[in-house]
Amino acid sequence: MASEEELFASVDALLAEEPLLPSPVERARLREAAGITQARLAVALKTSTQSVKNWENGRSEPKEPRLSAYQRLLSGWAAKYPAHGTPAAAAAPHPEAADPAAPGLPETEPAPVEAPAAPAAPECAARPAARPATSRRPAAKTIAKPAVTDPRFPHGPLAVLDGDGSAYGVGGIVLDCPATTIPELVEWTLREAGLGTAKLHRYGKDSDPLIVLTAAAAVKLGLPERLEGHEQRRSLRLPEDHPVVKQVAKAKWQLTQRGFGPWARVYRKAQGRERQCVQLAILSWDALDSRSWPDVAEMEPADVARVLGIYAQRVITPRGSTAVSGLELMTALRPPTKAVQDPATGNWVSGHNPGSLGTEPMDPAPPEATIEHPVVVNSGWSGGFLNEEAYQWVRDVNLLTDEECHLPYAVGLDLNTAFLAAAARLTVGLSAPDHFHAPRFNPKIPGSWLADLSHVELDPRLPSPFTPDGTRPTGPAWYQTHTVAYAQELGYDVHPIEAYLRRQTGAYLDPWHDRLKTAYVDTLADLGVTKDLDDRAFLAAMQRHKDVDPALAAVLAAIKATVKGGIGKLRERPQGRHYQQGERWPALQRPTWRPDIRAAVISKARVNMHRKLRNMAAMTGLYPLAVLSDCVVYPSPGDSPLAFLPYAASGKPQPGGFRLGPTPGLAKLEGVQSMLWAVDLMEKDLNPARHIKGGDAVLDEGE
Repeated sequence: MASEEELFASVDALLAEEPLLPSPVERARLREAAGITQARLAVALKTSTQSVKNWENGRSEPKEPRLSAYQRLLSGWAAKYPAHGTPAAAAAPHPEAADPAAPGLPETEPAPVEAPAAPAAPECAARPAARPATSRRPAAKTIAKPAVTDPRFPHGPLAVLDGDGSAYGVGGIVLDCPATTIPELVEWTLREAGLGTAKLHRYGKDSDPLIVLTAAAAVKLGLPERLEGHEQRRSLRLPEDHPVVKQVAKAKWQLTQRGFGPWARVYRKAQGRERQCVQLAILSWDALDSRSWPDVAEMEPADVARVLGIYAQRVITPRGSTAVSGLELMTALRPPTKAVQDPATGNWVSGHNPGSLGTEPMDPAPPEATIEHPVVVNSGWSGGFLNEEAYQWVRDVNLLTDEECHLPYAVGLDLNTAFLAAAARLTVGLSAPDHFHAPRFNPKIPGSWLADLSHVELDPRLPSPFTPDGTRPTGPAWYQTHTVAYAQELGYDVHPIEAYLRRQTGAYLDPWHDRLKTAYVDTLADLGVTKDLDDRAFLAAMQRHKDVDPALAAVLAAIKATVKGGIGKLRERPQGRHYQQGERWPALQRPTWRPDIRAAVISKARVNMHRKLRNMAAMTGLYPLAVLSDCVVYPSPGDSPLAFLPYAASGKPQPGGFRLGPTPGLAKLEGVQSMLWAVDLMEKDLNPARHIKGGDAVLDEGE
């Protein structure tokens, strides 16, 4: 017979199994009874709206310290709002009353398409059995409604796999993944998971499915939890003799030349039109750089899936870093080839798609190249280079007036995605450069011009528009078309000495600009920053937008990083300590290695900035203290841009100067400091625009 001590121990064990929280349905009822939205609750608990949705749908449970805080909140609500007048202790229904079939879509996503899924099971039920051999799709743990419209990809673009075989997709879907090796995972993804994204252009290709591995999933599949041992993060990869690499080869799959690193592509040769490729991203190997994806790697798998899913829907399925994704987006929206009919045979063959960069890499003109490029090294070029870079300028402190020094504040303005705004309707060269001597300048022809702009007289309180450091040119130099055209706009004659120009031109970046602009504006709107706000309301909304929904704030950061990184990739430099000048490096094999297009974007952005600076001086008499890329600092009588920006008598912003707003090219507040603080930095030859945010923050140049 059991002793009293044993019986009490058994009862205590049963009590310990009692749920810490009321059922998911009761959680939602209590929140709604209190009149609190899921988004507001997420802010209070410092989590994402999707996490709250998952808690209320029974898909996941909060962890400490949020668990205790959530439990305390629900207990307080239960005392205030008992169910049907019953005591709070009896208000919570049994777990089987939960409704795990409730959709978990982000509030901002469009109406979803119903995806095939197994019947929903209550939270306390066992996991679904493995799919029948005849089934084409895996059993789904919950009824899900991913925001997809292509029937070939019912479960969206990607999934995040955890250590227990749960694959979290878009819209809250959770699939059961039985794979225990990387080859099994690839097979499951391609044949059963229903993942992928339809092509963005009629002549393009569908995006390959993406599987993101948590640390636990990586270990379960035979991968190390961390990948270490190299001096450069970009060179991290598994050695060729690693068991997983051997497994992949034995199963007749291949890896790209990058090998098995944080972003790995596992593929076989396509069969007809059907691609056989899966992209893998390993979170614990720093696949999601915190500078581009703030705090995403630490999120719950369902929240990671939400962040990446929204990015995939609005931008592109991630294919590596945001820089890589930015470059891939250009090609996806301007595919290099299309099917054309051979007039001789009548057969359909691959032909050039007009407006694209084609399939073959193109060498730049010598002044457009970098110093280590084979074009420069092999030709012995010594004629100088384009220096079209973003501003890094500080006004001479001796040019400050007493009136400026007595103003109390220095206020920083930041232009939204300035490089993206510059890419709009930008004509660039599509063909190889041709060399001309003493050409007549034509502002409609993209290219590089050798010209002397040292005679252009400008107010010394403004930076020169012709150099990144804002100093006046001292003689002939190479400039991109927009820079020379601006000298003409200022009323000066320009007589180029020579030029490298391109005969075939087009607005190559237009679809790239349009898609990223829409993604940026829509994501800001989801965070409460909309186009209809007046300037005061806009500043207030921007001050709190990152706290509205951390997941959407991460998407916004990734979109900005995609713009900056995509433009930067157009002139990717050689990597590695073993590189020798004159050797060709891998990036040169891409048709998208186009330093001239990068120069055109940066030149136009810098000219746009100078034009606004000049107009501001004419309208307000104010001159900047410093400029860093797309951030400008002004002396101000108040601690807000409203204190010095020009407005008409009607209250509307004056055209031509800086204007506040959420669209690319408009401005937002970067930071406020004292004027004494700014002057002190200037006297030390430091740039106030770099530190205006406070906390010694460094501006993310080229945003």
